This record gives sequence, structure tokens and C-alpha cells, in this order.
Amino acid sequence: MAFGRRESVGFTGKAREFLWPRMGWWRYFRYLRFRVVRLPGSPHTIAAGFACGAALSFTPLFGFHFGLAALLAWIIGGNIVAAIIGTGVGNPWTFPFIGFWIHKMGSWILGSDTAVQLNFNFTSFFDNFLDVFWPMLVGGLPMAIIIWPLAYYSSRYVVRTYQARRRTHLERVALRRARAAARRRRRETVRERAAARRQRRAAATEKGVSS
Repeated sequence: MAFGRRESVGFTGKAREFLWPRMGWWRYFRYLRFRVVRLPGSPHTIAAGFACGAALSFTPLFGFHFGLAALLAWIIGGNIVAAIIGTGVGNPWTFPFIGFWIHKMGSWILGSDTAVQLNFNFTSFFDNFLDVFWPMLVGGLPMAIIIWPLAYYSSRYVVRTYQARRRTHLERVALRRARAAARRRRRETVRERAAARRQRRAAATEKGVSS
């Protein structure tokens, strides 16, 4: 591959890159923005797909975000690739905050005062799966409904602005190329006329000498 990695990255390197991108989180999100705005399609379809991914990131359906975002984008006619990119809103650094918030909201909706215990004991998590998952699901669904229009309108504005600027840039480039081509044609026409005049003069000179 001409632009592939020079060194292969093992599982440890991929895990480290997933938890902390080498480029940094600010450049990571800028990279996501760059990937989204350059996708083919209308601002509506791209924004709708991205909004699906961002909205699904606020649900506790971890492990199914990619598939559900792609399915939802396909149902509403959004861009599936943008939906998958949109799930990048949920990442190892934002998931703890998202999980805490949707659990608190779900507990408030259900009228429960249960607090989230932040620990990484998977046995404890699965032993109390419904006590944790159900409030997160109840709180995550309204959050997804809120996040969808926010992500849609903001990303549509960004994509529309980028496409308008790119369209203007391409039109300027095409105009410069057209003008350059017209100048070349004029120069070629001048050279051809000059060559034709020289030929006529040479023919007239030969005719005068022969006579």
C-alpha cells in the first residue's frame, strides 16, 4: 500500500490508540469533522446519518451502536457512513459521563434515588444488570431524542458551509483553467497566423524570383 502504515500495529497498540489517540482528542474530533464534511451526499443525508450515530451514543446499547446507527440511518434515508462516524461521539472518555448522566436522568424519571456506583467490577455489574441498565435505557432514550436534532442541525450547517466553499473553490479553479486554456488557444492562433503569413511571404518571394 502506498499510504499504509510502515510498521504493523499490534493489539496493544490498537487498544492504546482507541483509549488515547496518538493525534490527541482535539485533532481526533477535527479528523471526524473532516471525514464527515467530505462524504458524498447532500447536507441533509450526511447530517441525518451523523445525528443517528450521535444520538445512539447516548443509549446504553454498548456494542450495538454501529449496527443500530447504520440501520436507523438506512430507514430515514441518511448516510450510513456518517452514522458510523457519528458514533464516535461516544468513546472511552465520554462514555463514563454519558452513562452517569443517563442513569441519573432515568432514575429521576422512574422516581428512584439510586446512585451510580462507578466501579469496573464486571461481576457486580452483571449481577445488578437490570438495576443499572433499565434506568440508563429510560434516561438514554429521551437524551437520544434531544441529541438528534442538535447533532443534525449543527452538522448540516457545517456540511452545507463546507460544500458551498468547496463549490466556490472548484468554480474558481475551473474559471482559471478556462481562462488559461483560452489564452493558450489565442497564443496558438497567433502563432498559426504568423506561420501562415510567413508561408505566404515565402511563396510570394519564390514566385517573384521565378518570374
